Amino acid sequence: MAVSQESGRGIELLGAEEVAGVLGVKESTIWRWCREGRLPCLKVGKHWRVRRDALDDFLREKERPTTLVGQLGSFLRVPDNVLAIAQNLELLHRLDAAFFRVGEARDGLLVKFHGGEDSPAEELIARFEENGLEAGRLQRERRLLMRPEENPLGGREDQLGRLIEEGVGEGRTVWASFDWVKQVGLETALEQQERLAGLVDAKQLVVKTAALEEAVEGWSSVALRRAQSKHSGTILAYESGLSLSRVTPMPAL
Repeated sequence: MAVSQESGRGIELLGAEEVAGVLGVKESTIWRWCREGRLPCLKVGKHWRVRRDALDDFLREKERPTTLVGQLGSFLRVPDNVLAIAQNLELLHRLDAAFFRVGEARDGLLVKFHGGEDSPAEELIARFEENGLEAGRLQRERRLLMRPEENPLGGREDQLGRLIEEGVGEGRTVWASFDWVKQVGLETALEQQERLAGLVDAKQLVVKTAALEEAVEGWSSVALRRAQSKHSGTILAYESGLSLSRVTPMPAL
């Protein structure tokens, strides 16, 4: 642990190891945040140092998230199985990128299953980059996997289960994203999500299934509430605002 006082000024400097312990991330993540300017740091010789008051400011900002990534970071947990509904395709892409940026910060393995949308993998990667996810770097590091879906309307849990059995990720939590941009029937969706929920609980996964509003526009409000009850949380993304909610198990009398 490297903790020092800056001579004559009483400024406490913390080493990357201690800062990593406070923030719950790897020491290498602190080094990268320092290089990228995400965390205010000082270079002392060959080592990065963080002022105690700068770390306190950083933590206060995290307590009051004002960005989509910050709000999802405060909302998502492990394990998790969330349903997201986006007003338009641009918001859907922003949600995907923000979801994966949270997973990256928590040292997860990011898996994008594509097939529920019309865009090829190359275009989806470009959208990730536009929305702040370093998809190219993460692919090179094998932290981001692009997996084509065999059948977006069935078998998602089988495909995700096989990926887990392959042992990819070297012990990392898997953060998986599925999308629906085309019309999907209620019963098909509910059956699929029930099977995914069982896998999430058993394997400690974080799964986000996002749908365009027009893909579920045929669902009644009652049907939508049924779908929400099958997930641990719901994200509603509209141009007018963001809504995050949790399902609480029915308590005993």
